[in-house]
Amino acid sequence: MALQKTFAQLAEEAKSRIREITPEEVAQKLQASSDWILIDVRENDEFRAGHLPNARGIGRGVLEYHIADEVPDTNAEITLYCRGGNRSALAADSLRSMGYANVSSMSGGYREWTQDAQRPTTTEGEPIQH
Repeated sequence: MALQKTFAQLAEEAKSRIREITPEEVAQKLQASSDWILIDVRENDEFRAGHLPNARGIGRGVLEYHIADEVPDTNAEITLYCRGGNRSALAADSLRSMGYANVSSMSGGYREWTQDAQRPTTTEGEPIQH
């Protein structure tokens, strides 16, 4: 059987169903809001190498398994990010399907975040283990 859809096509479809926010909007949220959850869905080694301040590291492969324990409130405001914005779009779409009503994905991901040297990163904290 031939490949029916590529990863990029799946991500684009997911992006049509979710809300994306820009790195600038995430930076504003980091400064202004404490009632907001930021989740890094990259792999554990990527998280340990550097991530956004206050981000929880829950890898894409285990997110659906751990999300109810980490964020039991399905109305909580959640923003997900990955390296380039595709894995987090797929993850946001998955959480939306699970009933999370206020979830978004950061467009451009960590790669775009780090293009602005003024935006903070950290290596503090440990990701949730697989």
